[in-house]
Amino acid sequence: MARRILLIIGGGIAAYKSLDLIRRLRERGYGVRVVLTRAAQEFVTPLAAGALSNDRVFTDLFDLDDEREIGHIRLSRDADLLVVAPATADLLAKMATGQASDLACAVLLATDKPVLVAPAMNPRMWAHPATCRNMRQLETDGVKFIGPNKGEMAERGEAGTGRMSEPTEIADAVDRLLGGDASAMKKAGLLSGRRVVVTSGPTHEPIDPVRYIANRSSGKQGHAIAAAAAVLGAQVTLVSGPVSLPPPEGVETITVETAEDMLAAVRRALPADIAIFAAAVADWRVAAAADQKLKKTKSNSAQTLALVENPDILKTIAAAGPKRPALVIGFAAETENVVAHAQKKRKDKGADWIVANDVSPETGTFGGDRNTVHLVTARDIEGWPPQTKEEVARRLVTRAAEYLQENQIDV
Repeated sequence: MARRILLIIGGGIAAYKSLDLIRRLRERGYGVRVVLTRAAQEFVTPLAAGALSNDRVFTDLFDLDDEREIGHIRLSRDADLLVVAPATADLLAKMATGQASDLACAVLLATDKPVLVAPAMNPRMWAHPATCRNMRQLETDGVKFIGPNKGEMAERGEAGTGRMSEPTEIADAVDRLLGGDASAMKKAGLLSGRRVVVTSGPTHEPIDPVRYIANRSSGKQGHAIAAAAAVLGAQVTLVSGPVSLPPPEGVETITVETAEDMLAAVRRALPADIAIFAAAVADWRVAAAADQKLKKTKSNSAQTLALVENPDILKTIAAAGPKRPALVIGFAAETENVVAHAQKKRKDKGADWIVANDVSPETGTFGGDRNTVHLVTARDIEGWPPQTKEEVARRLVTRAAEYLQENQIDV
């Protein structure tokens, strides 16, 4: 039977993200019921939440049909986990002081199940002594928290800590609290005792102190792989180029800028059982980066940059040696002849597997949330259907774990 999540949506602009959270949780096999506060209904409708959850949405403490059977008690006990997202400053205050003035608060007060809270509010509200006091009280009460993240706020010109965690981050936290979802993550622990190294994001190769050579990689796929490996019990080191994503929870994250920095960090992270190279590393760097900003000349003539080849991280780590991981997986971001180029890359680099994806502009892969890949091995080519990057990550790390088991590679 699917585990059930009772999602309480508070009244903030981040409530729109909670609709995506419903979808993410259901993709992972969870059943979702939704409680909307009165304020939440100013941002999202019961109709939208009900359509995504495929269940009735609850809004009123004094609903005659529900309360004839003490509905708020039943709601609180039927779920395996209560998730509050977004949790506004007002809702946190009510929780901390044990109020039961509406359905959401009554359910939270009546539950005997774990509670996960994703705060979302203005940075100054988050830093206010009253909010800090409420957070300490809720932590003492055993409430679990995810976020908030740092970044731009909905209000113009406002930035800081207060953004609600992304739906995938919250779903990952649900997986960890419940020991995995009803599908791929039911194999939690499959990588226990294993070490995994993942690279992610772009590299920035300096031209001068202001400019650099880079690419459009967002790091979403690499970060999702690191998070999925951690959920399966691995000790994960993520070596990330410059990205705007928060580090995955439970993962050692090392931030770098250049390809040379990334290779050095990967070498320090070895030995490992699995190495997955999802970073889009720049192929070239400037032979001699300028110490000062390059200026236009009076003649306005074109500048010429001398480029040299960057180290090939995948080929270097895949080379035979005592520290070579048992399974080396590379990524091939291609715009044409995707599978053929991936097959050639696997042989040229010495990788065991290549994950090939089409990054043509029309696919929206770079910076997007979905990916369509082919898994290329020495024996086979598998075409995977279009999936979210989190789904690709879970499928890939599960396959990698099964490979180690099937080939009897000891921990």
